[in-house]
Amino acid sequence: MASIDLNADLGEGESTTADLLALVSSCNIACGGHAGDRDSMSRAVLLAACAGVAVGAHPSYPDRAGFGRRSRHADGHALYETLSQQLGVLVNLAADHGLDLVHVKPHGALYHDAARFDDIAEIVARVVGECPGQPAIVGPPAGRLPVAAGRLGLRYVAEAFADRRYRPDGSLVPRERPGAVLEDPAEVAAQAVSIATRGVVQTDAGTALGIAARTLCLHGDTPGALDIARAVRLALDAAHVDVCRPGRP
Repeated sequence: MASIDLNADLGEGESTTADLLALVSSCNIACGGHAGDRDSMSRAVLLAACAGVAVGAHPSYPDRAGFGRRSRHADGHALYETLSQQLGVLVNLAADHGLDLVHVKPHGALYHDAARFDDIAEIVARVVGECPGQPAIVGPPAGRLPVAAGRLGLRYVAEAFADRRYRPDGSLVPRERPGAVLEDPAEVAAQAVSIATRGVVQTDAGTALGIAARTLCLHGDTPGALDIARAVRLALDAAHVDVCRPGRP
């Protein structure tokens, strides 16, 4: 039987957190850089604990005005400090509920910059490596981030997006372009099943792209996110895909 982790980005202002958590196996909680605050983080952690969902951090550039989507909004020591602070808050909140931080998934531009730039990848990996329990890093299957994680001996979980359109080179179609974000539940569900069972997505050019992923992302702030998540989970169950968090080695 095929298996896949299903994760959702949460704490970004969505009103469906509890319902989404009933459908996924992991969550990535915004840590205040692009969205969220101590109250929203605490609520998300509590709801995840009640749902038995793995708690992960979703840190970003300190860019609330740009929702963390402006490239290289911070670097060097400033980036190290803000990421350490963001993760520290969530680590402590999770500990208050008897939970460990299972993984860290960068948000937005930080996610893509860590795949492209050695210095950004090294900072992200260093901060994660300093977290209690050394959580896994969730990120793109290729690029600089998995290399940086490997150098520090960190677990790495390759991710694919159920609700984003891919280009033939494996990159995502930029959000500002029409069709970059998939909003039809049936289309997202079909892409999720294709990735989970065959490791293939159809690109914007109509070609097949191989993609090896151990976790699938659903964006909690996408219009109709809950309907999309329900369709994806139903489709994965119908395809006999076991939805579960990645196991530790």
